[in-house]
Amino acid sequence: MAARSEKLTFQGASGEMLAARLDLPAGEPRAMALFAHCFTCSKDIFAAARIAAGLAGAGIAVLRFDFTGLGHSEGEFANTNFSSNVADLVRAADYLRETYEAPKILIGHSLGGAAVLAAAGQVPEAVAVATIGAPADPAHVAHTFQSSREEIEANGEAEVLLAGRPFKIQKQFLEDIAEQKLESAVANLRKALIVFHAPRDMTVGIENAGHIFGPARHPKSFVSLDDADHLLSRKADAVYVANVLSAWASRYLGEAPVTAPTAAPVPRGTVVVRETGKGRFLQDVVAGPHRLQADEPPDVGGTDLGPGPYDLLLAGLGACTSMTVRMYAARKEWPLEGVEVSLVHDRIHAQDCEDCESKEGKVDRIARQLTLKGPLDPAQRTKLLEIADKCPVHRTLTNEIKIETVLV
Repeated sequence: MAARSEKLTFQGASGEMLAARLDLPAGEPRAMALFAHCFTCSKDIFAAARIAAGLAGAGIAVLRFDFTGLGHSEGEFANTNFSSNVADLVRAADYLRETYEAPKILIGHSLGGAAVLAAAGQVPEAVAVATIGAPADPAHVAHTFQSSREEIEANGEAEVLLAGRPFKIQKQFLEDIAEQKLESAVANLRKALIVFHAPRDMTVGIENAGHIFGPARHPKSFVSLDDADHLLSRKADAVYVANVLSAWASRYLGEAPVTAPTAAPVPRGTVVVRETGKGRFLQDVVAGPHRLQADEPPDVGGTDLGPGPYDLLLAGLGACTSMTVRMYAARKEWPLEGVEVSLVHDRIHAQDCEDCESKEGKVDRIARQLTLKGPLDPAQRTKLLEIADKCPVHRTLTNEIKIETVLV
């Protein structure tokens, strides 16, 4: 299973749907991380995407999302402020807790770094916090629209250009950031802290790193980003942050998950399915000495870390079909070079099925496509198609089945 990035949505603190991406590693994540992007940026900014990919490569899953009114999220940016960003962050942590597991690592870039410092106390499961080019005071962002401040104060709002794009800034935004004081939050963090900052950062000066690092209690670390720019626009800088962050965080995450089966094997012919306790649907499946996982896709509340129940059902039928065809061809010494079985499950109206006994409601249908490779003649191909219907799992599914369930 390769690392992948899934699109998600969840409800923000003020009710709007927020767009998100969950970057997942190959295999079971060692931990979940939550990433907060910079002021007026989005989850898809290069730094966020590259750091998330780097952490996923190190076994850490990362949820990054667009704050209300930004990127692909709903809502009006003009109605947001630093406090609403913090509330969205807390809601994102709640979403992870409800659907998989709470984040153990909080990461914030620029103003997002200030936001994770403010939100960290409301995410008790988090053990590590990382800031990247973060201001020590949220009011620092006001300098980016200083020329419009008088208009905002006089008229209640003004349209300003930020990073070449127009944004409406309201007076309430200025009032909110003026009230934010992070020193107390940092001093009472009670979580491991790492501060990344570039000495040549022209957007948020290096002195901000000192103001964050100073009040923090140990364990705390500072990493200089040398000549990196504020947005970490060079890939090498973002990859460096991801590598250092994953190595640093590993000290606080405990031991990495063991990939070998942790439960005793069950007898052959018996399958045991247990909840993992991670996510809404993730299951451990133990079949004799073998172990795999089952899950559901994100659109129904799963984390997509394994095939779904019907996928496993189709896999069983497909494997049985291929094995049965292979055994028959070998016994006949036919020139069968390869077998491929493609299966799809759906439900159709019974009245549309001519050879179904049921004529009301819907019936399950499995569409199976059989590809036979090799110099087989037409008669051999026809016979192997007939043999495919005689595989034991096919017979089980088409015969009367009695399932007995007891409580133990």
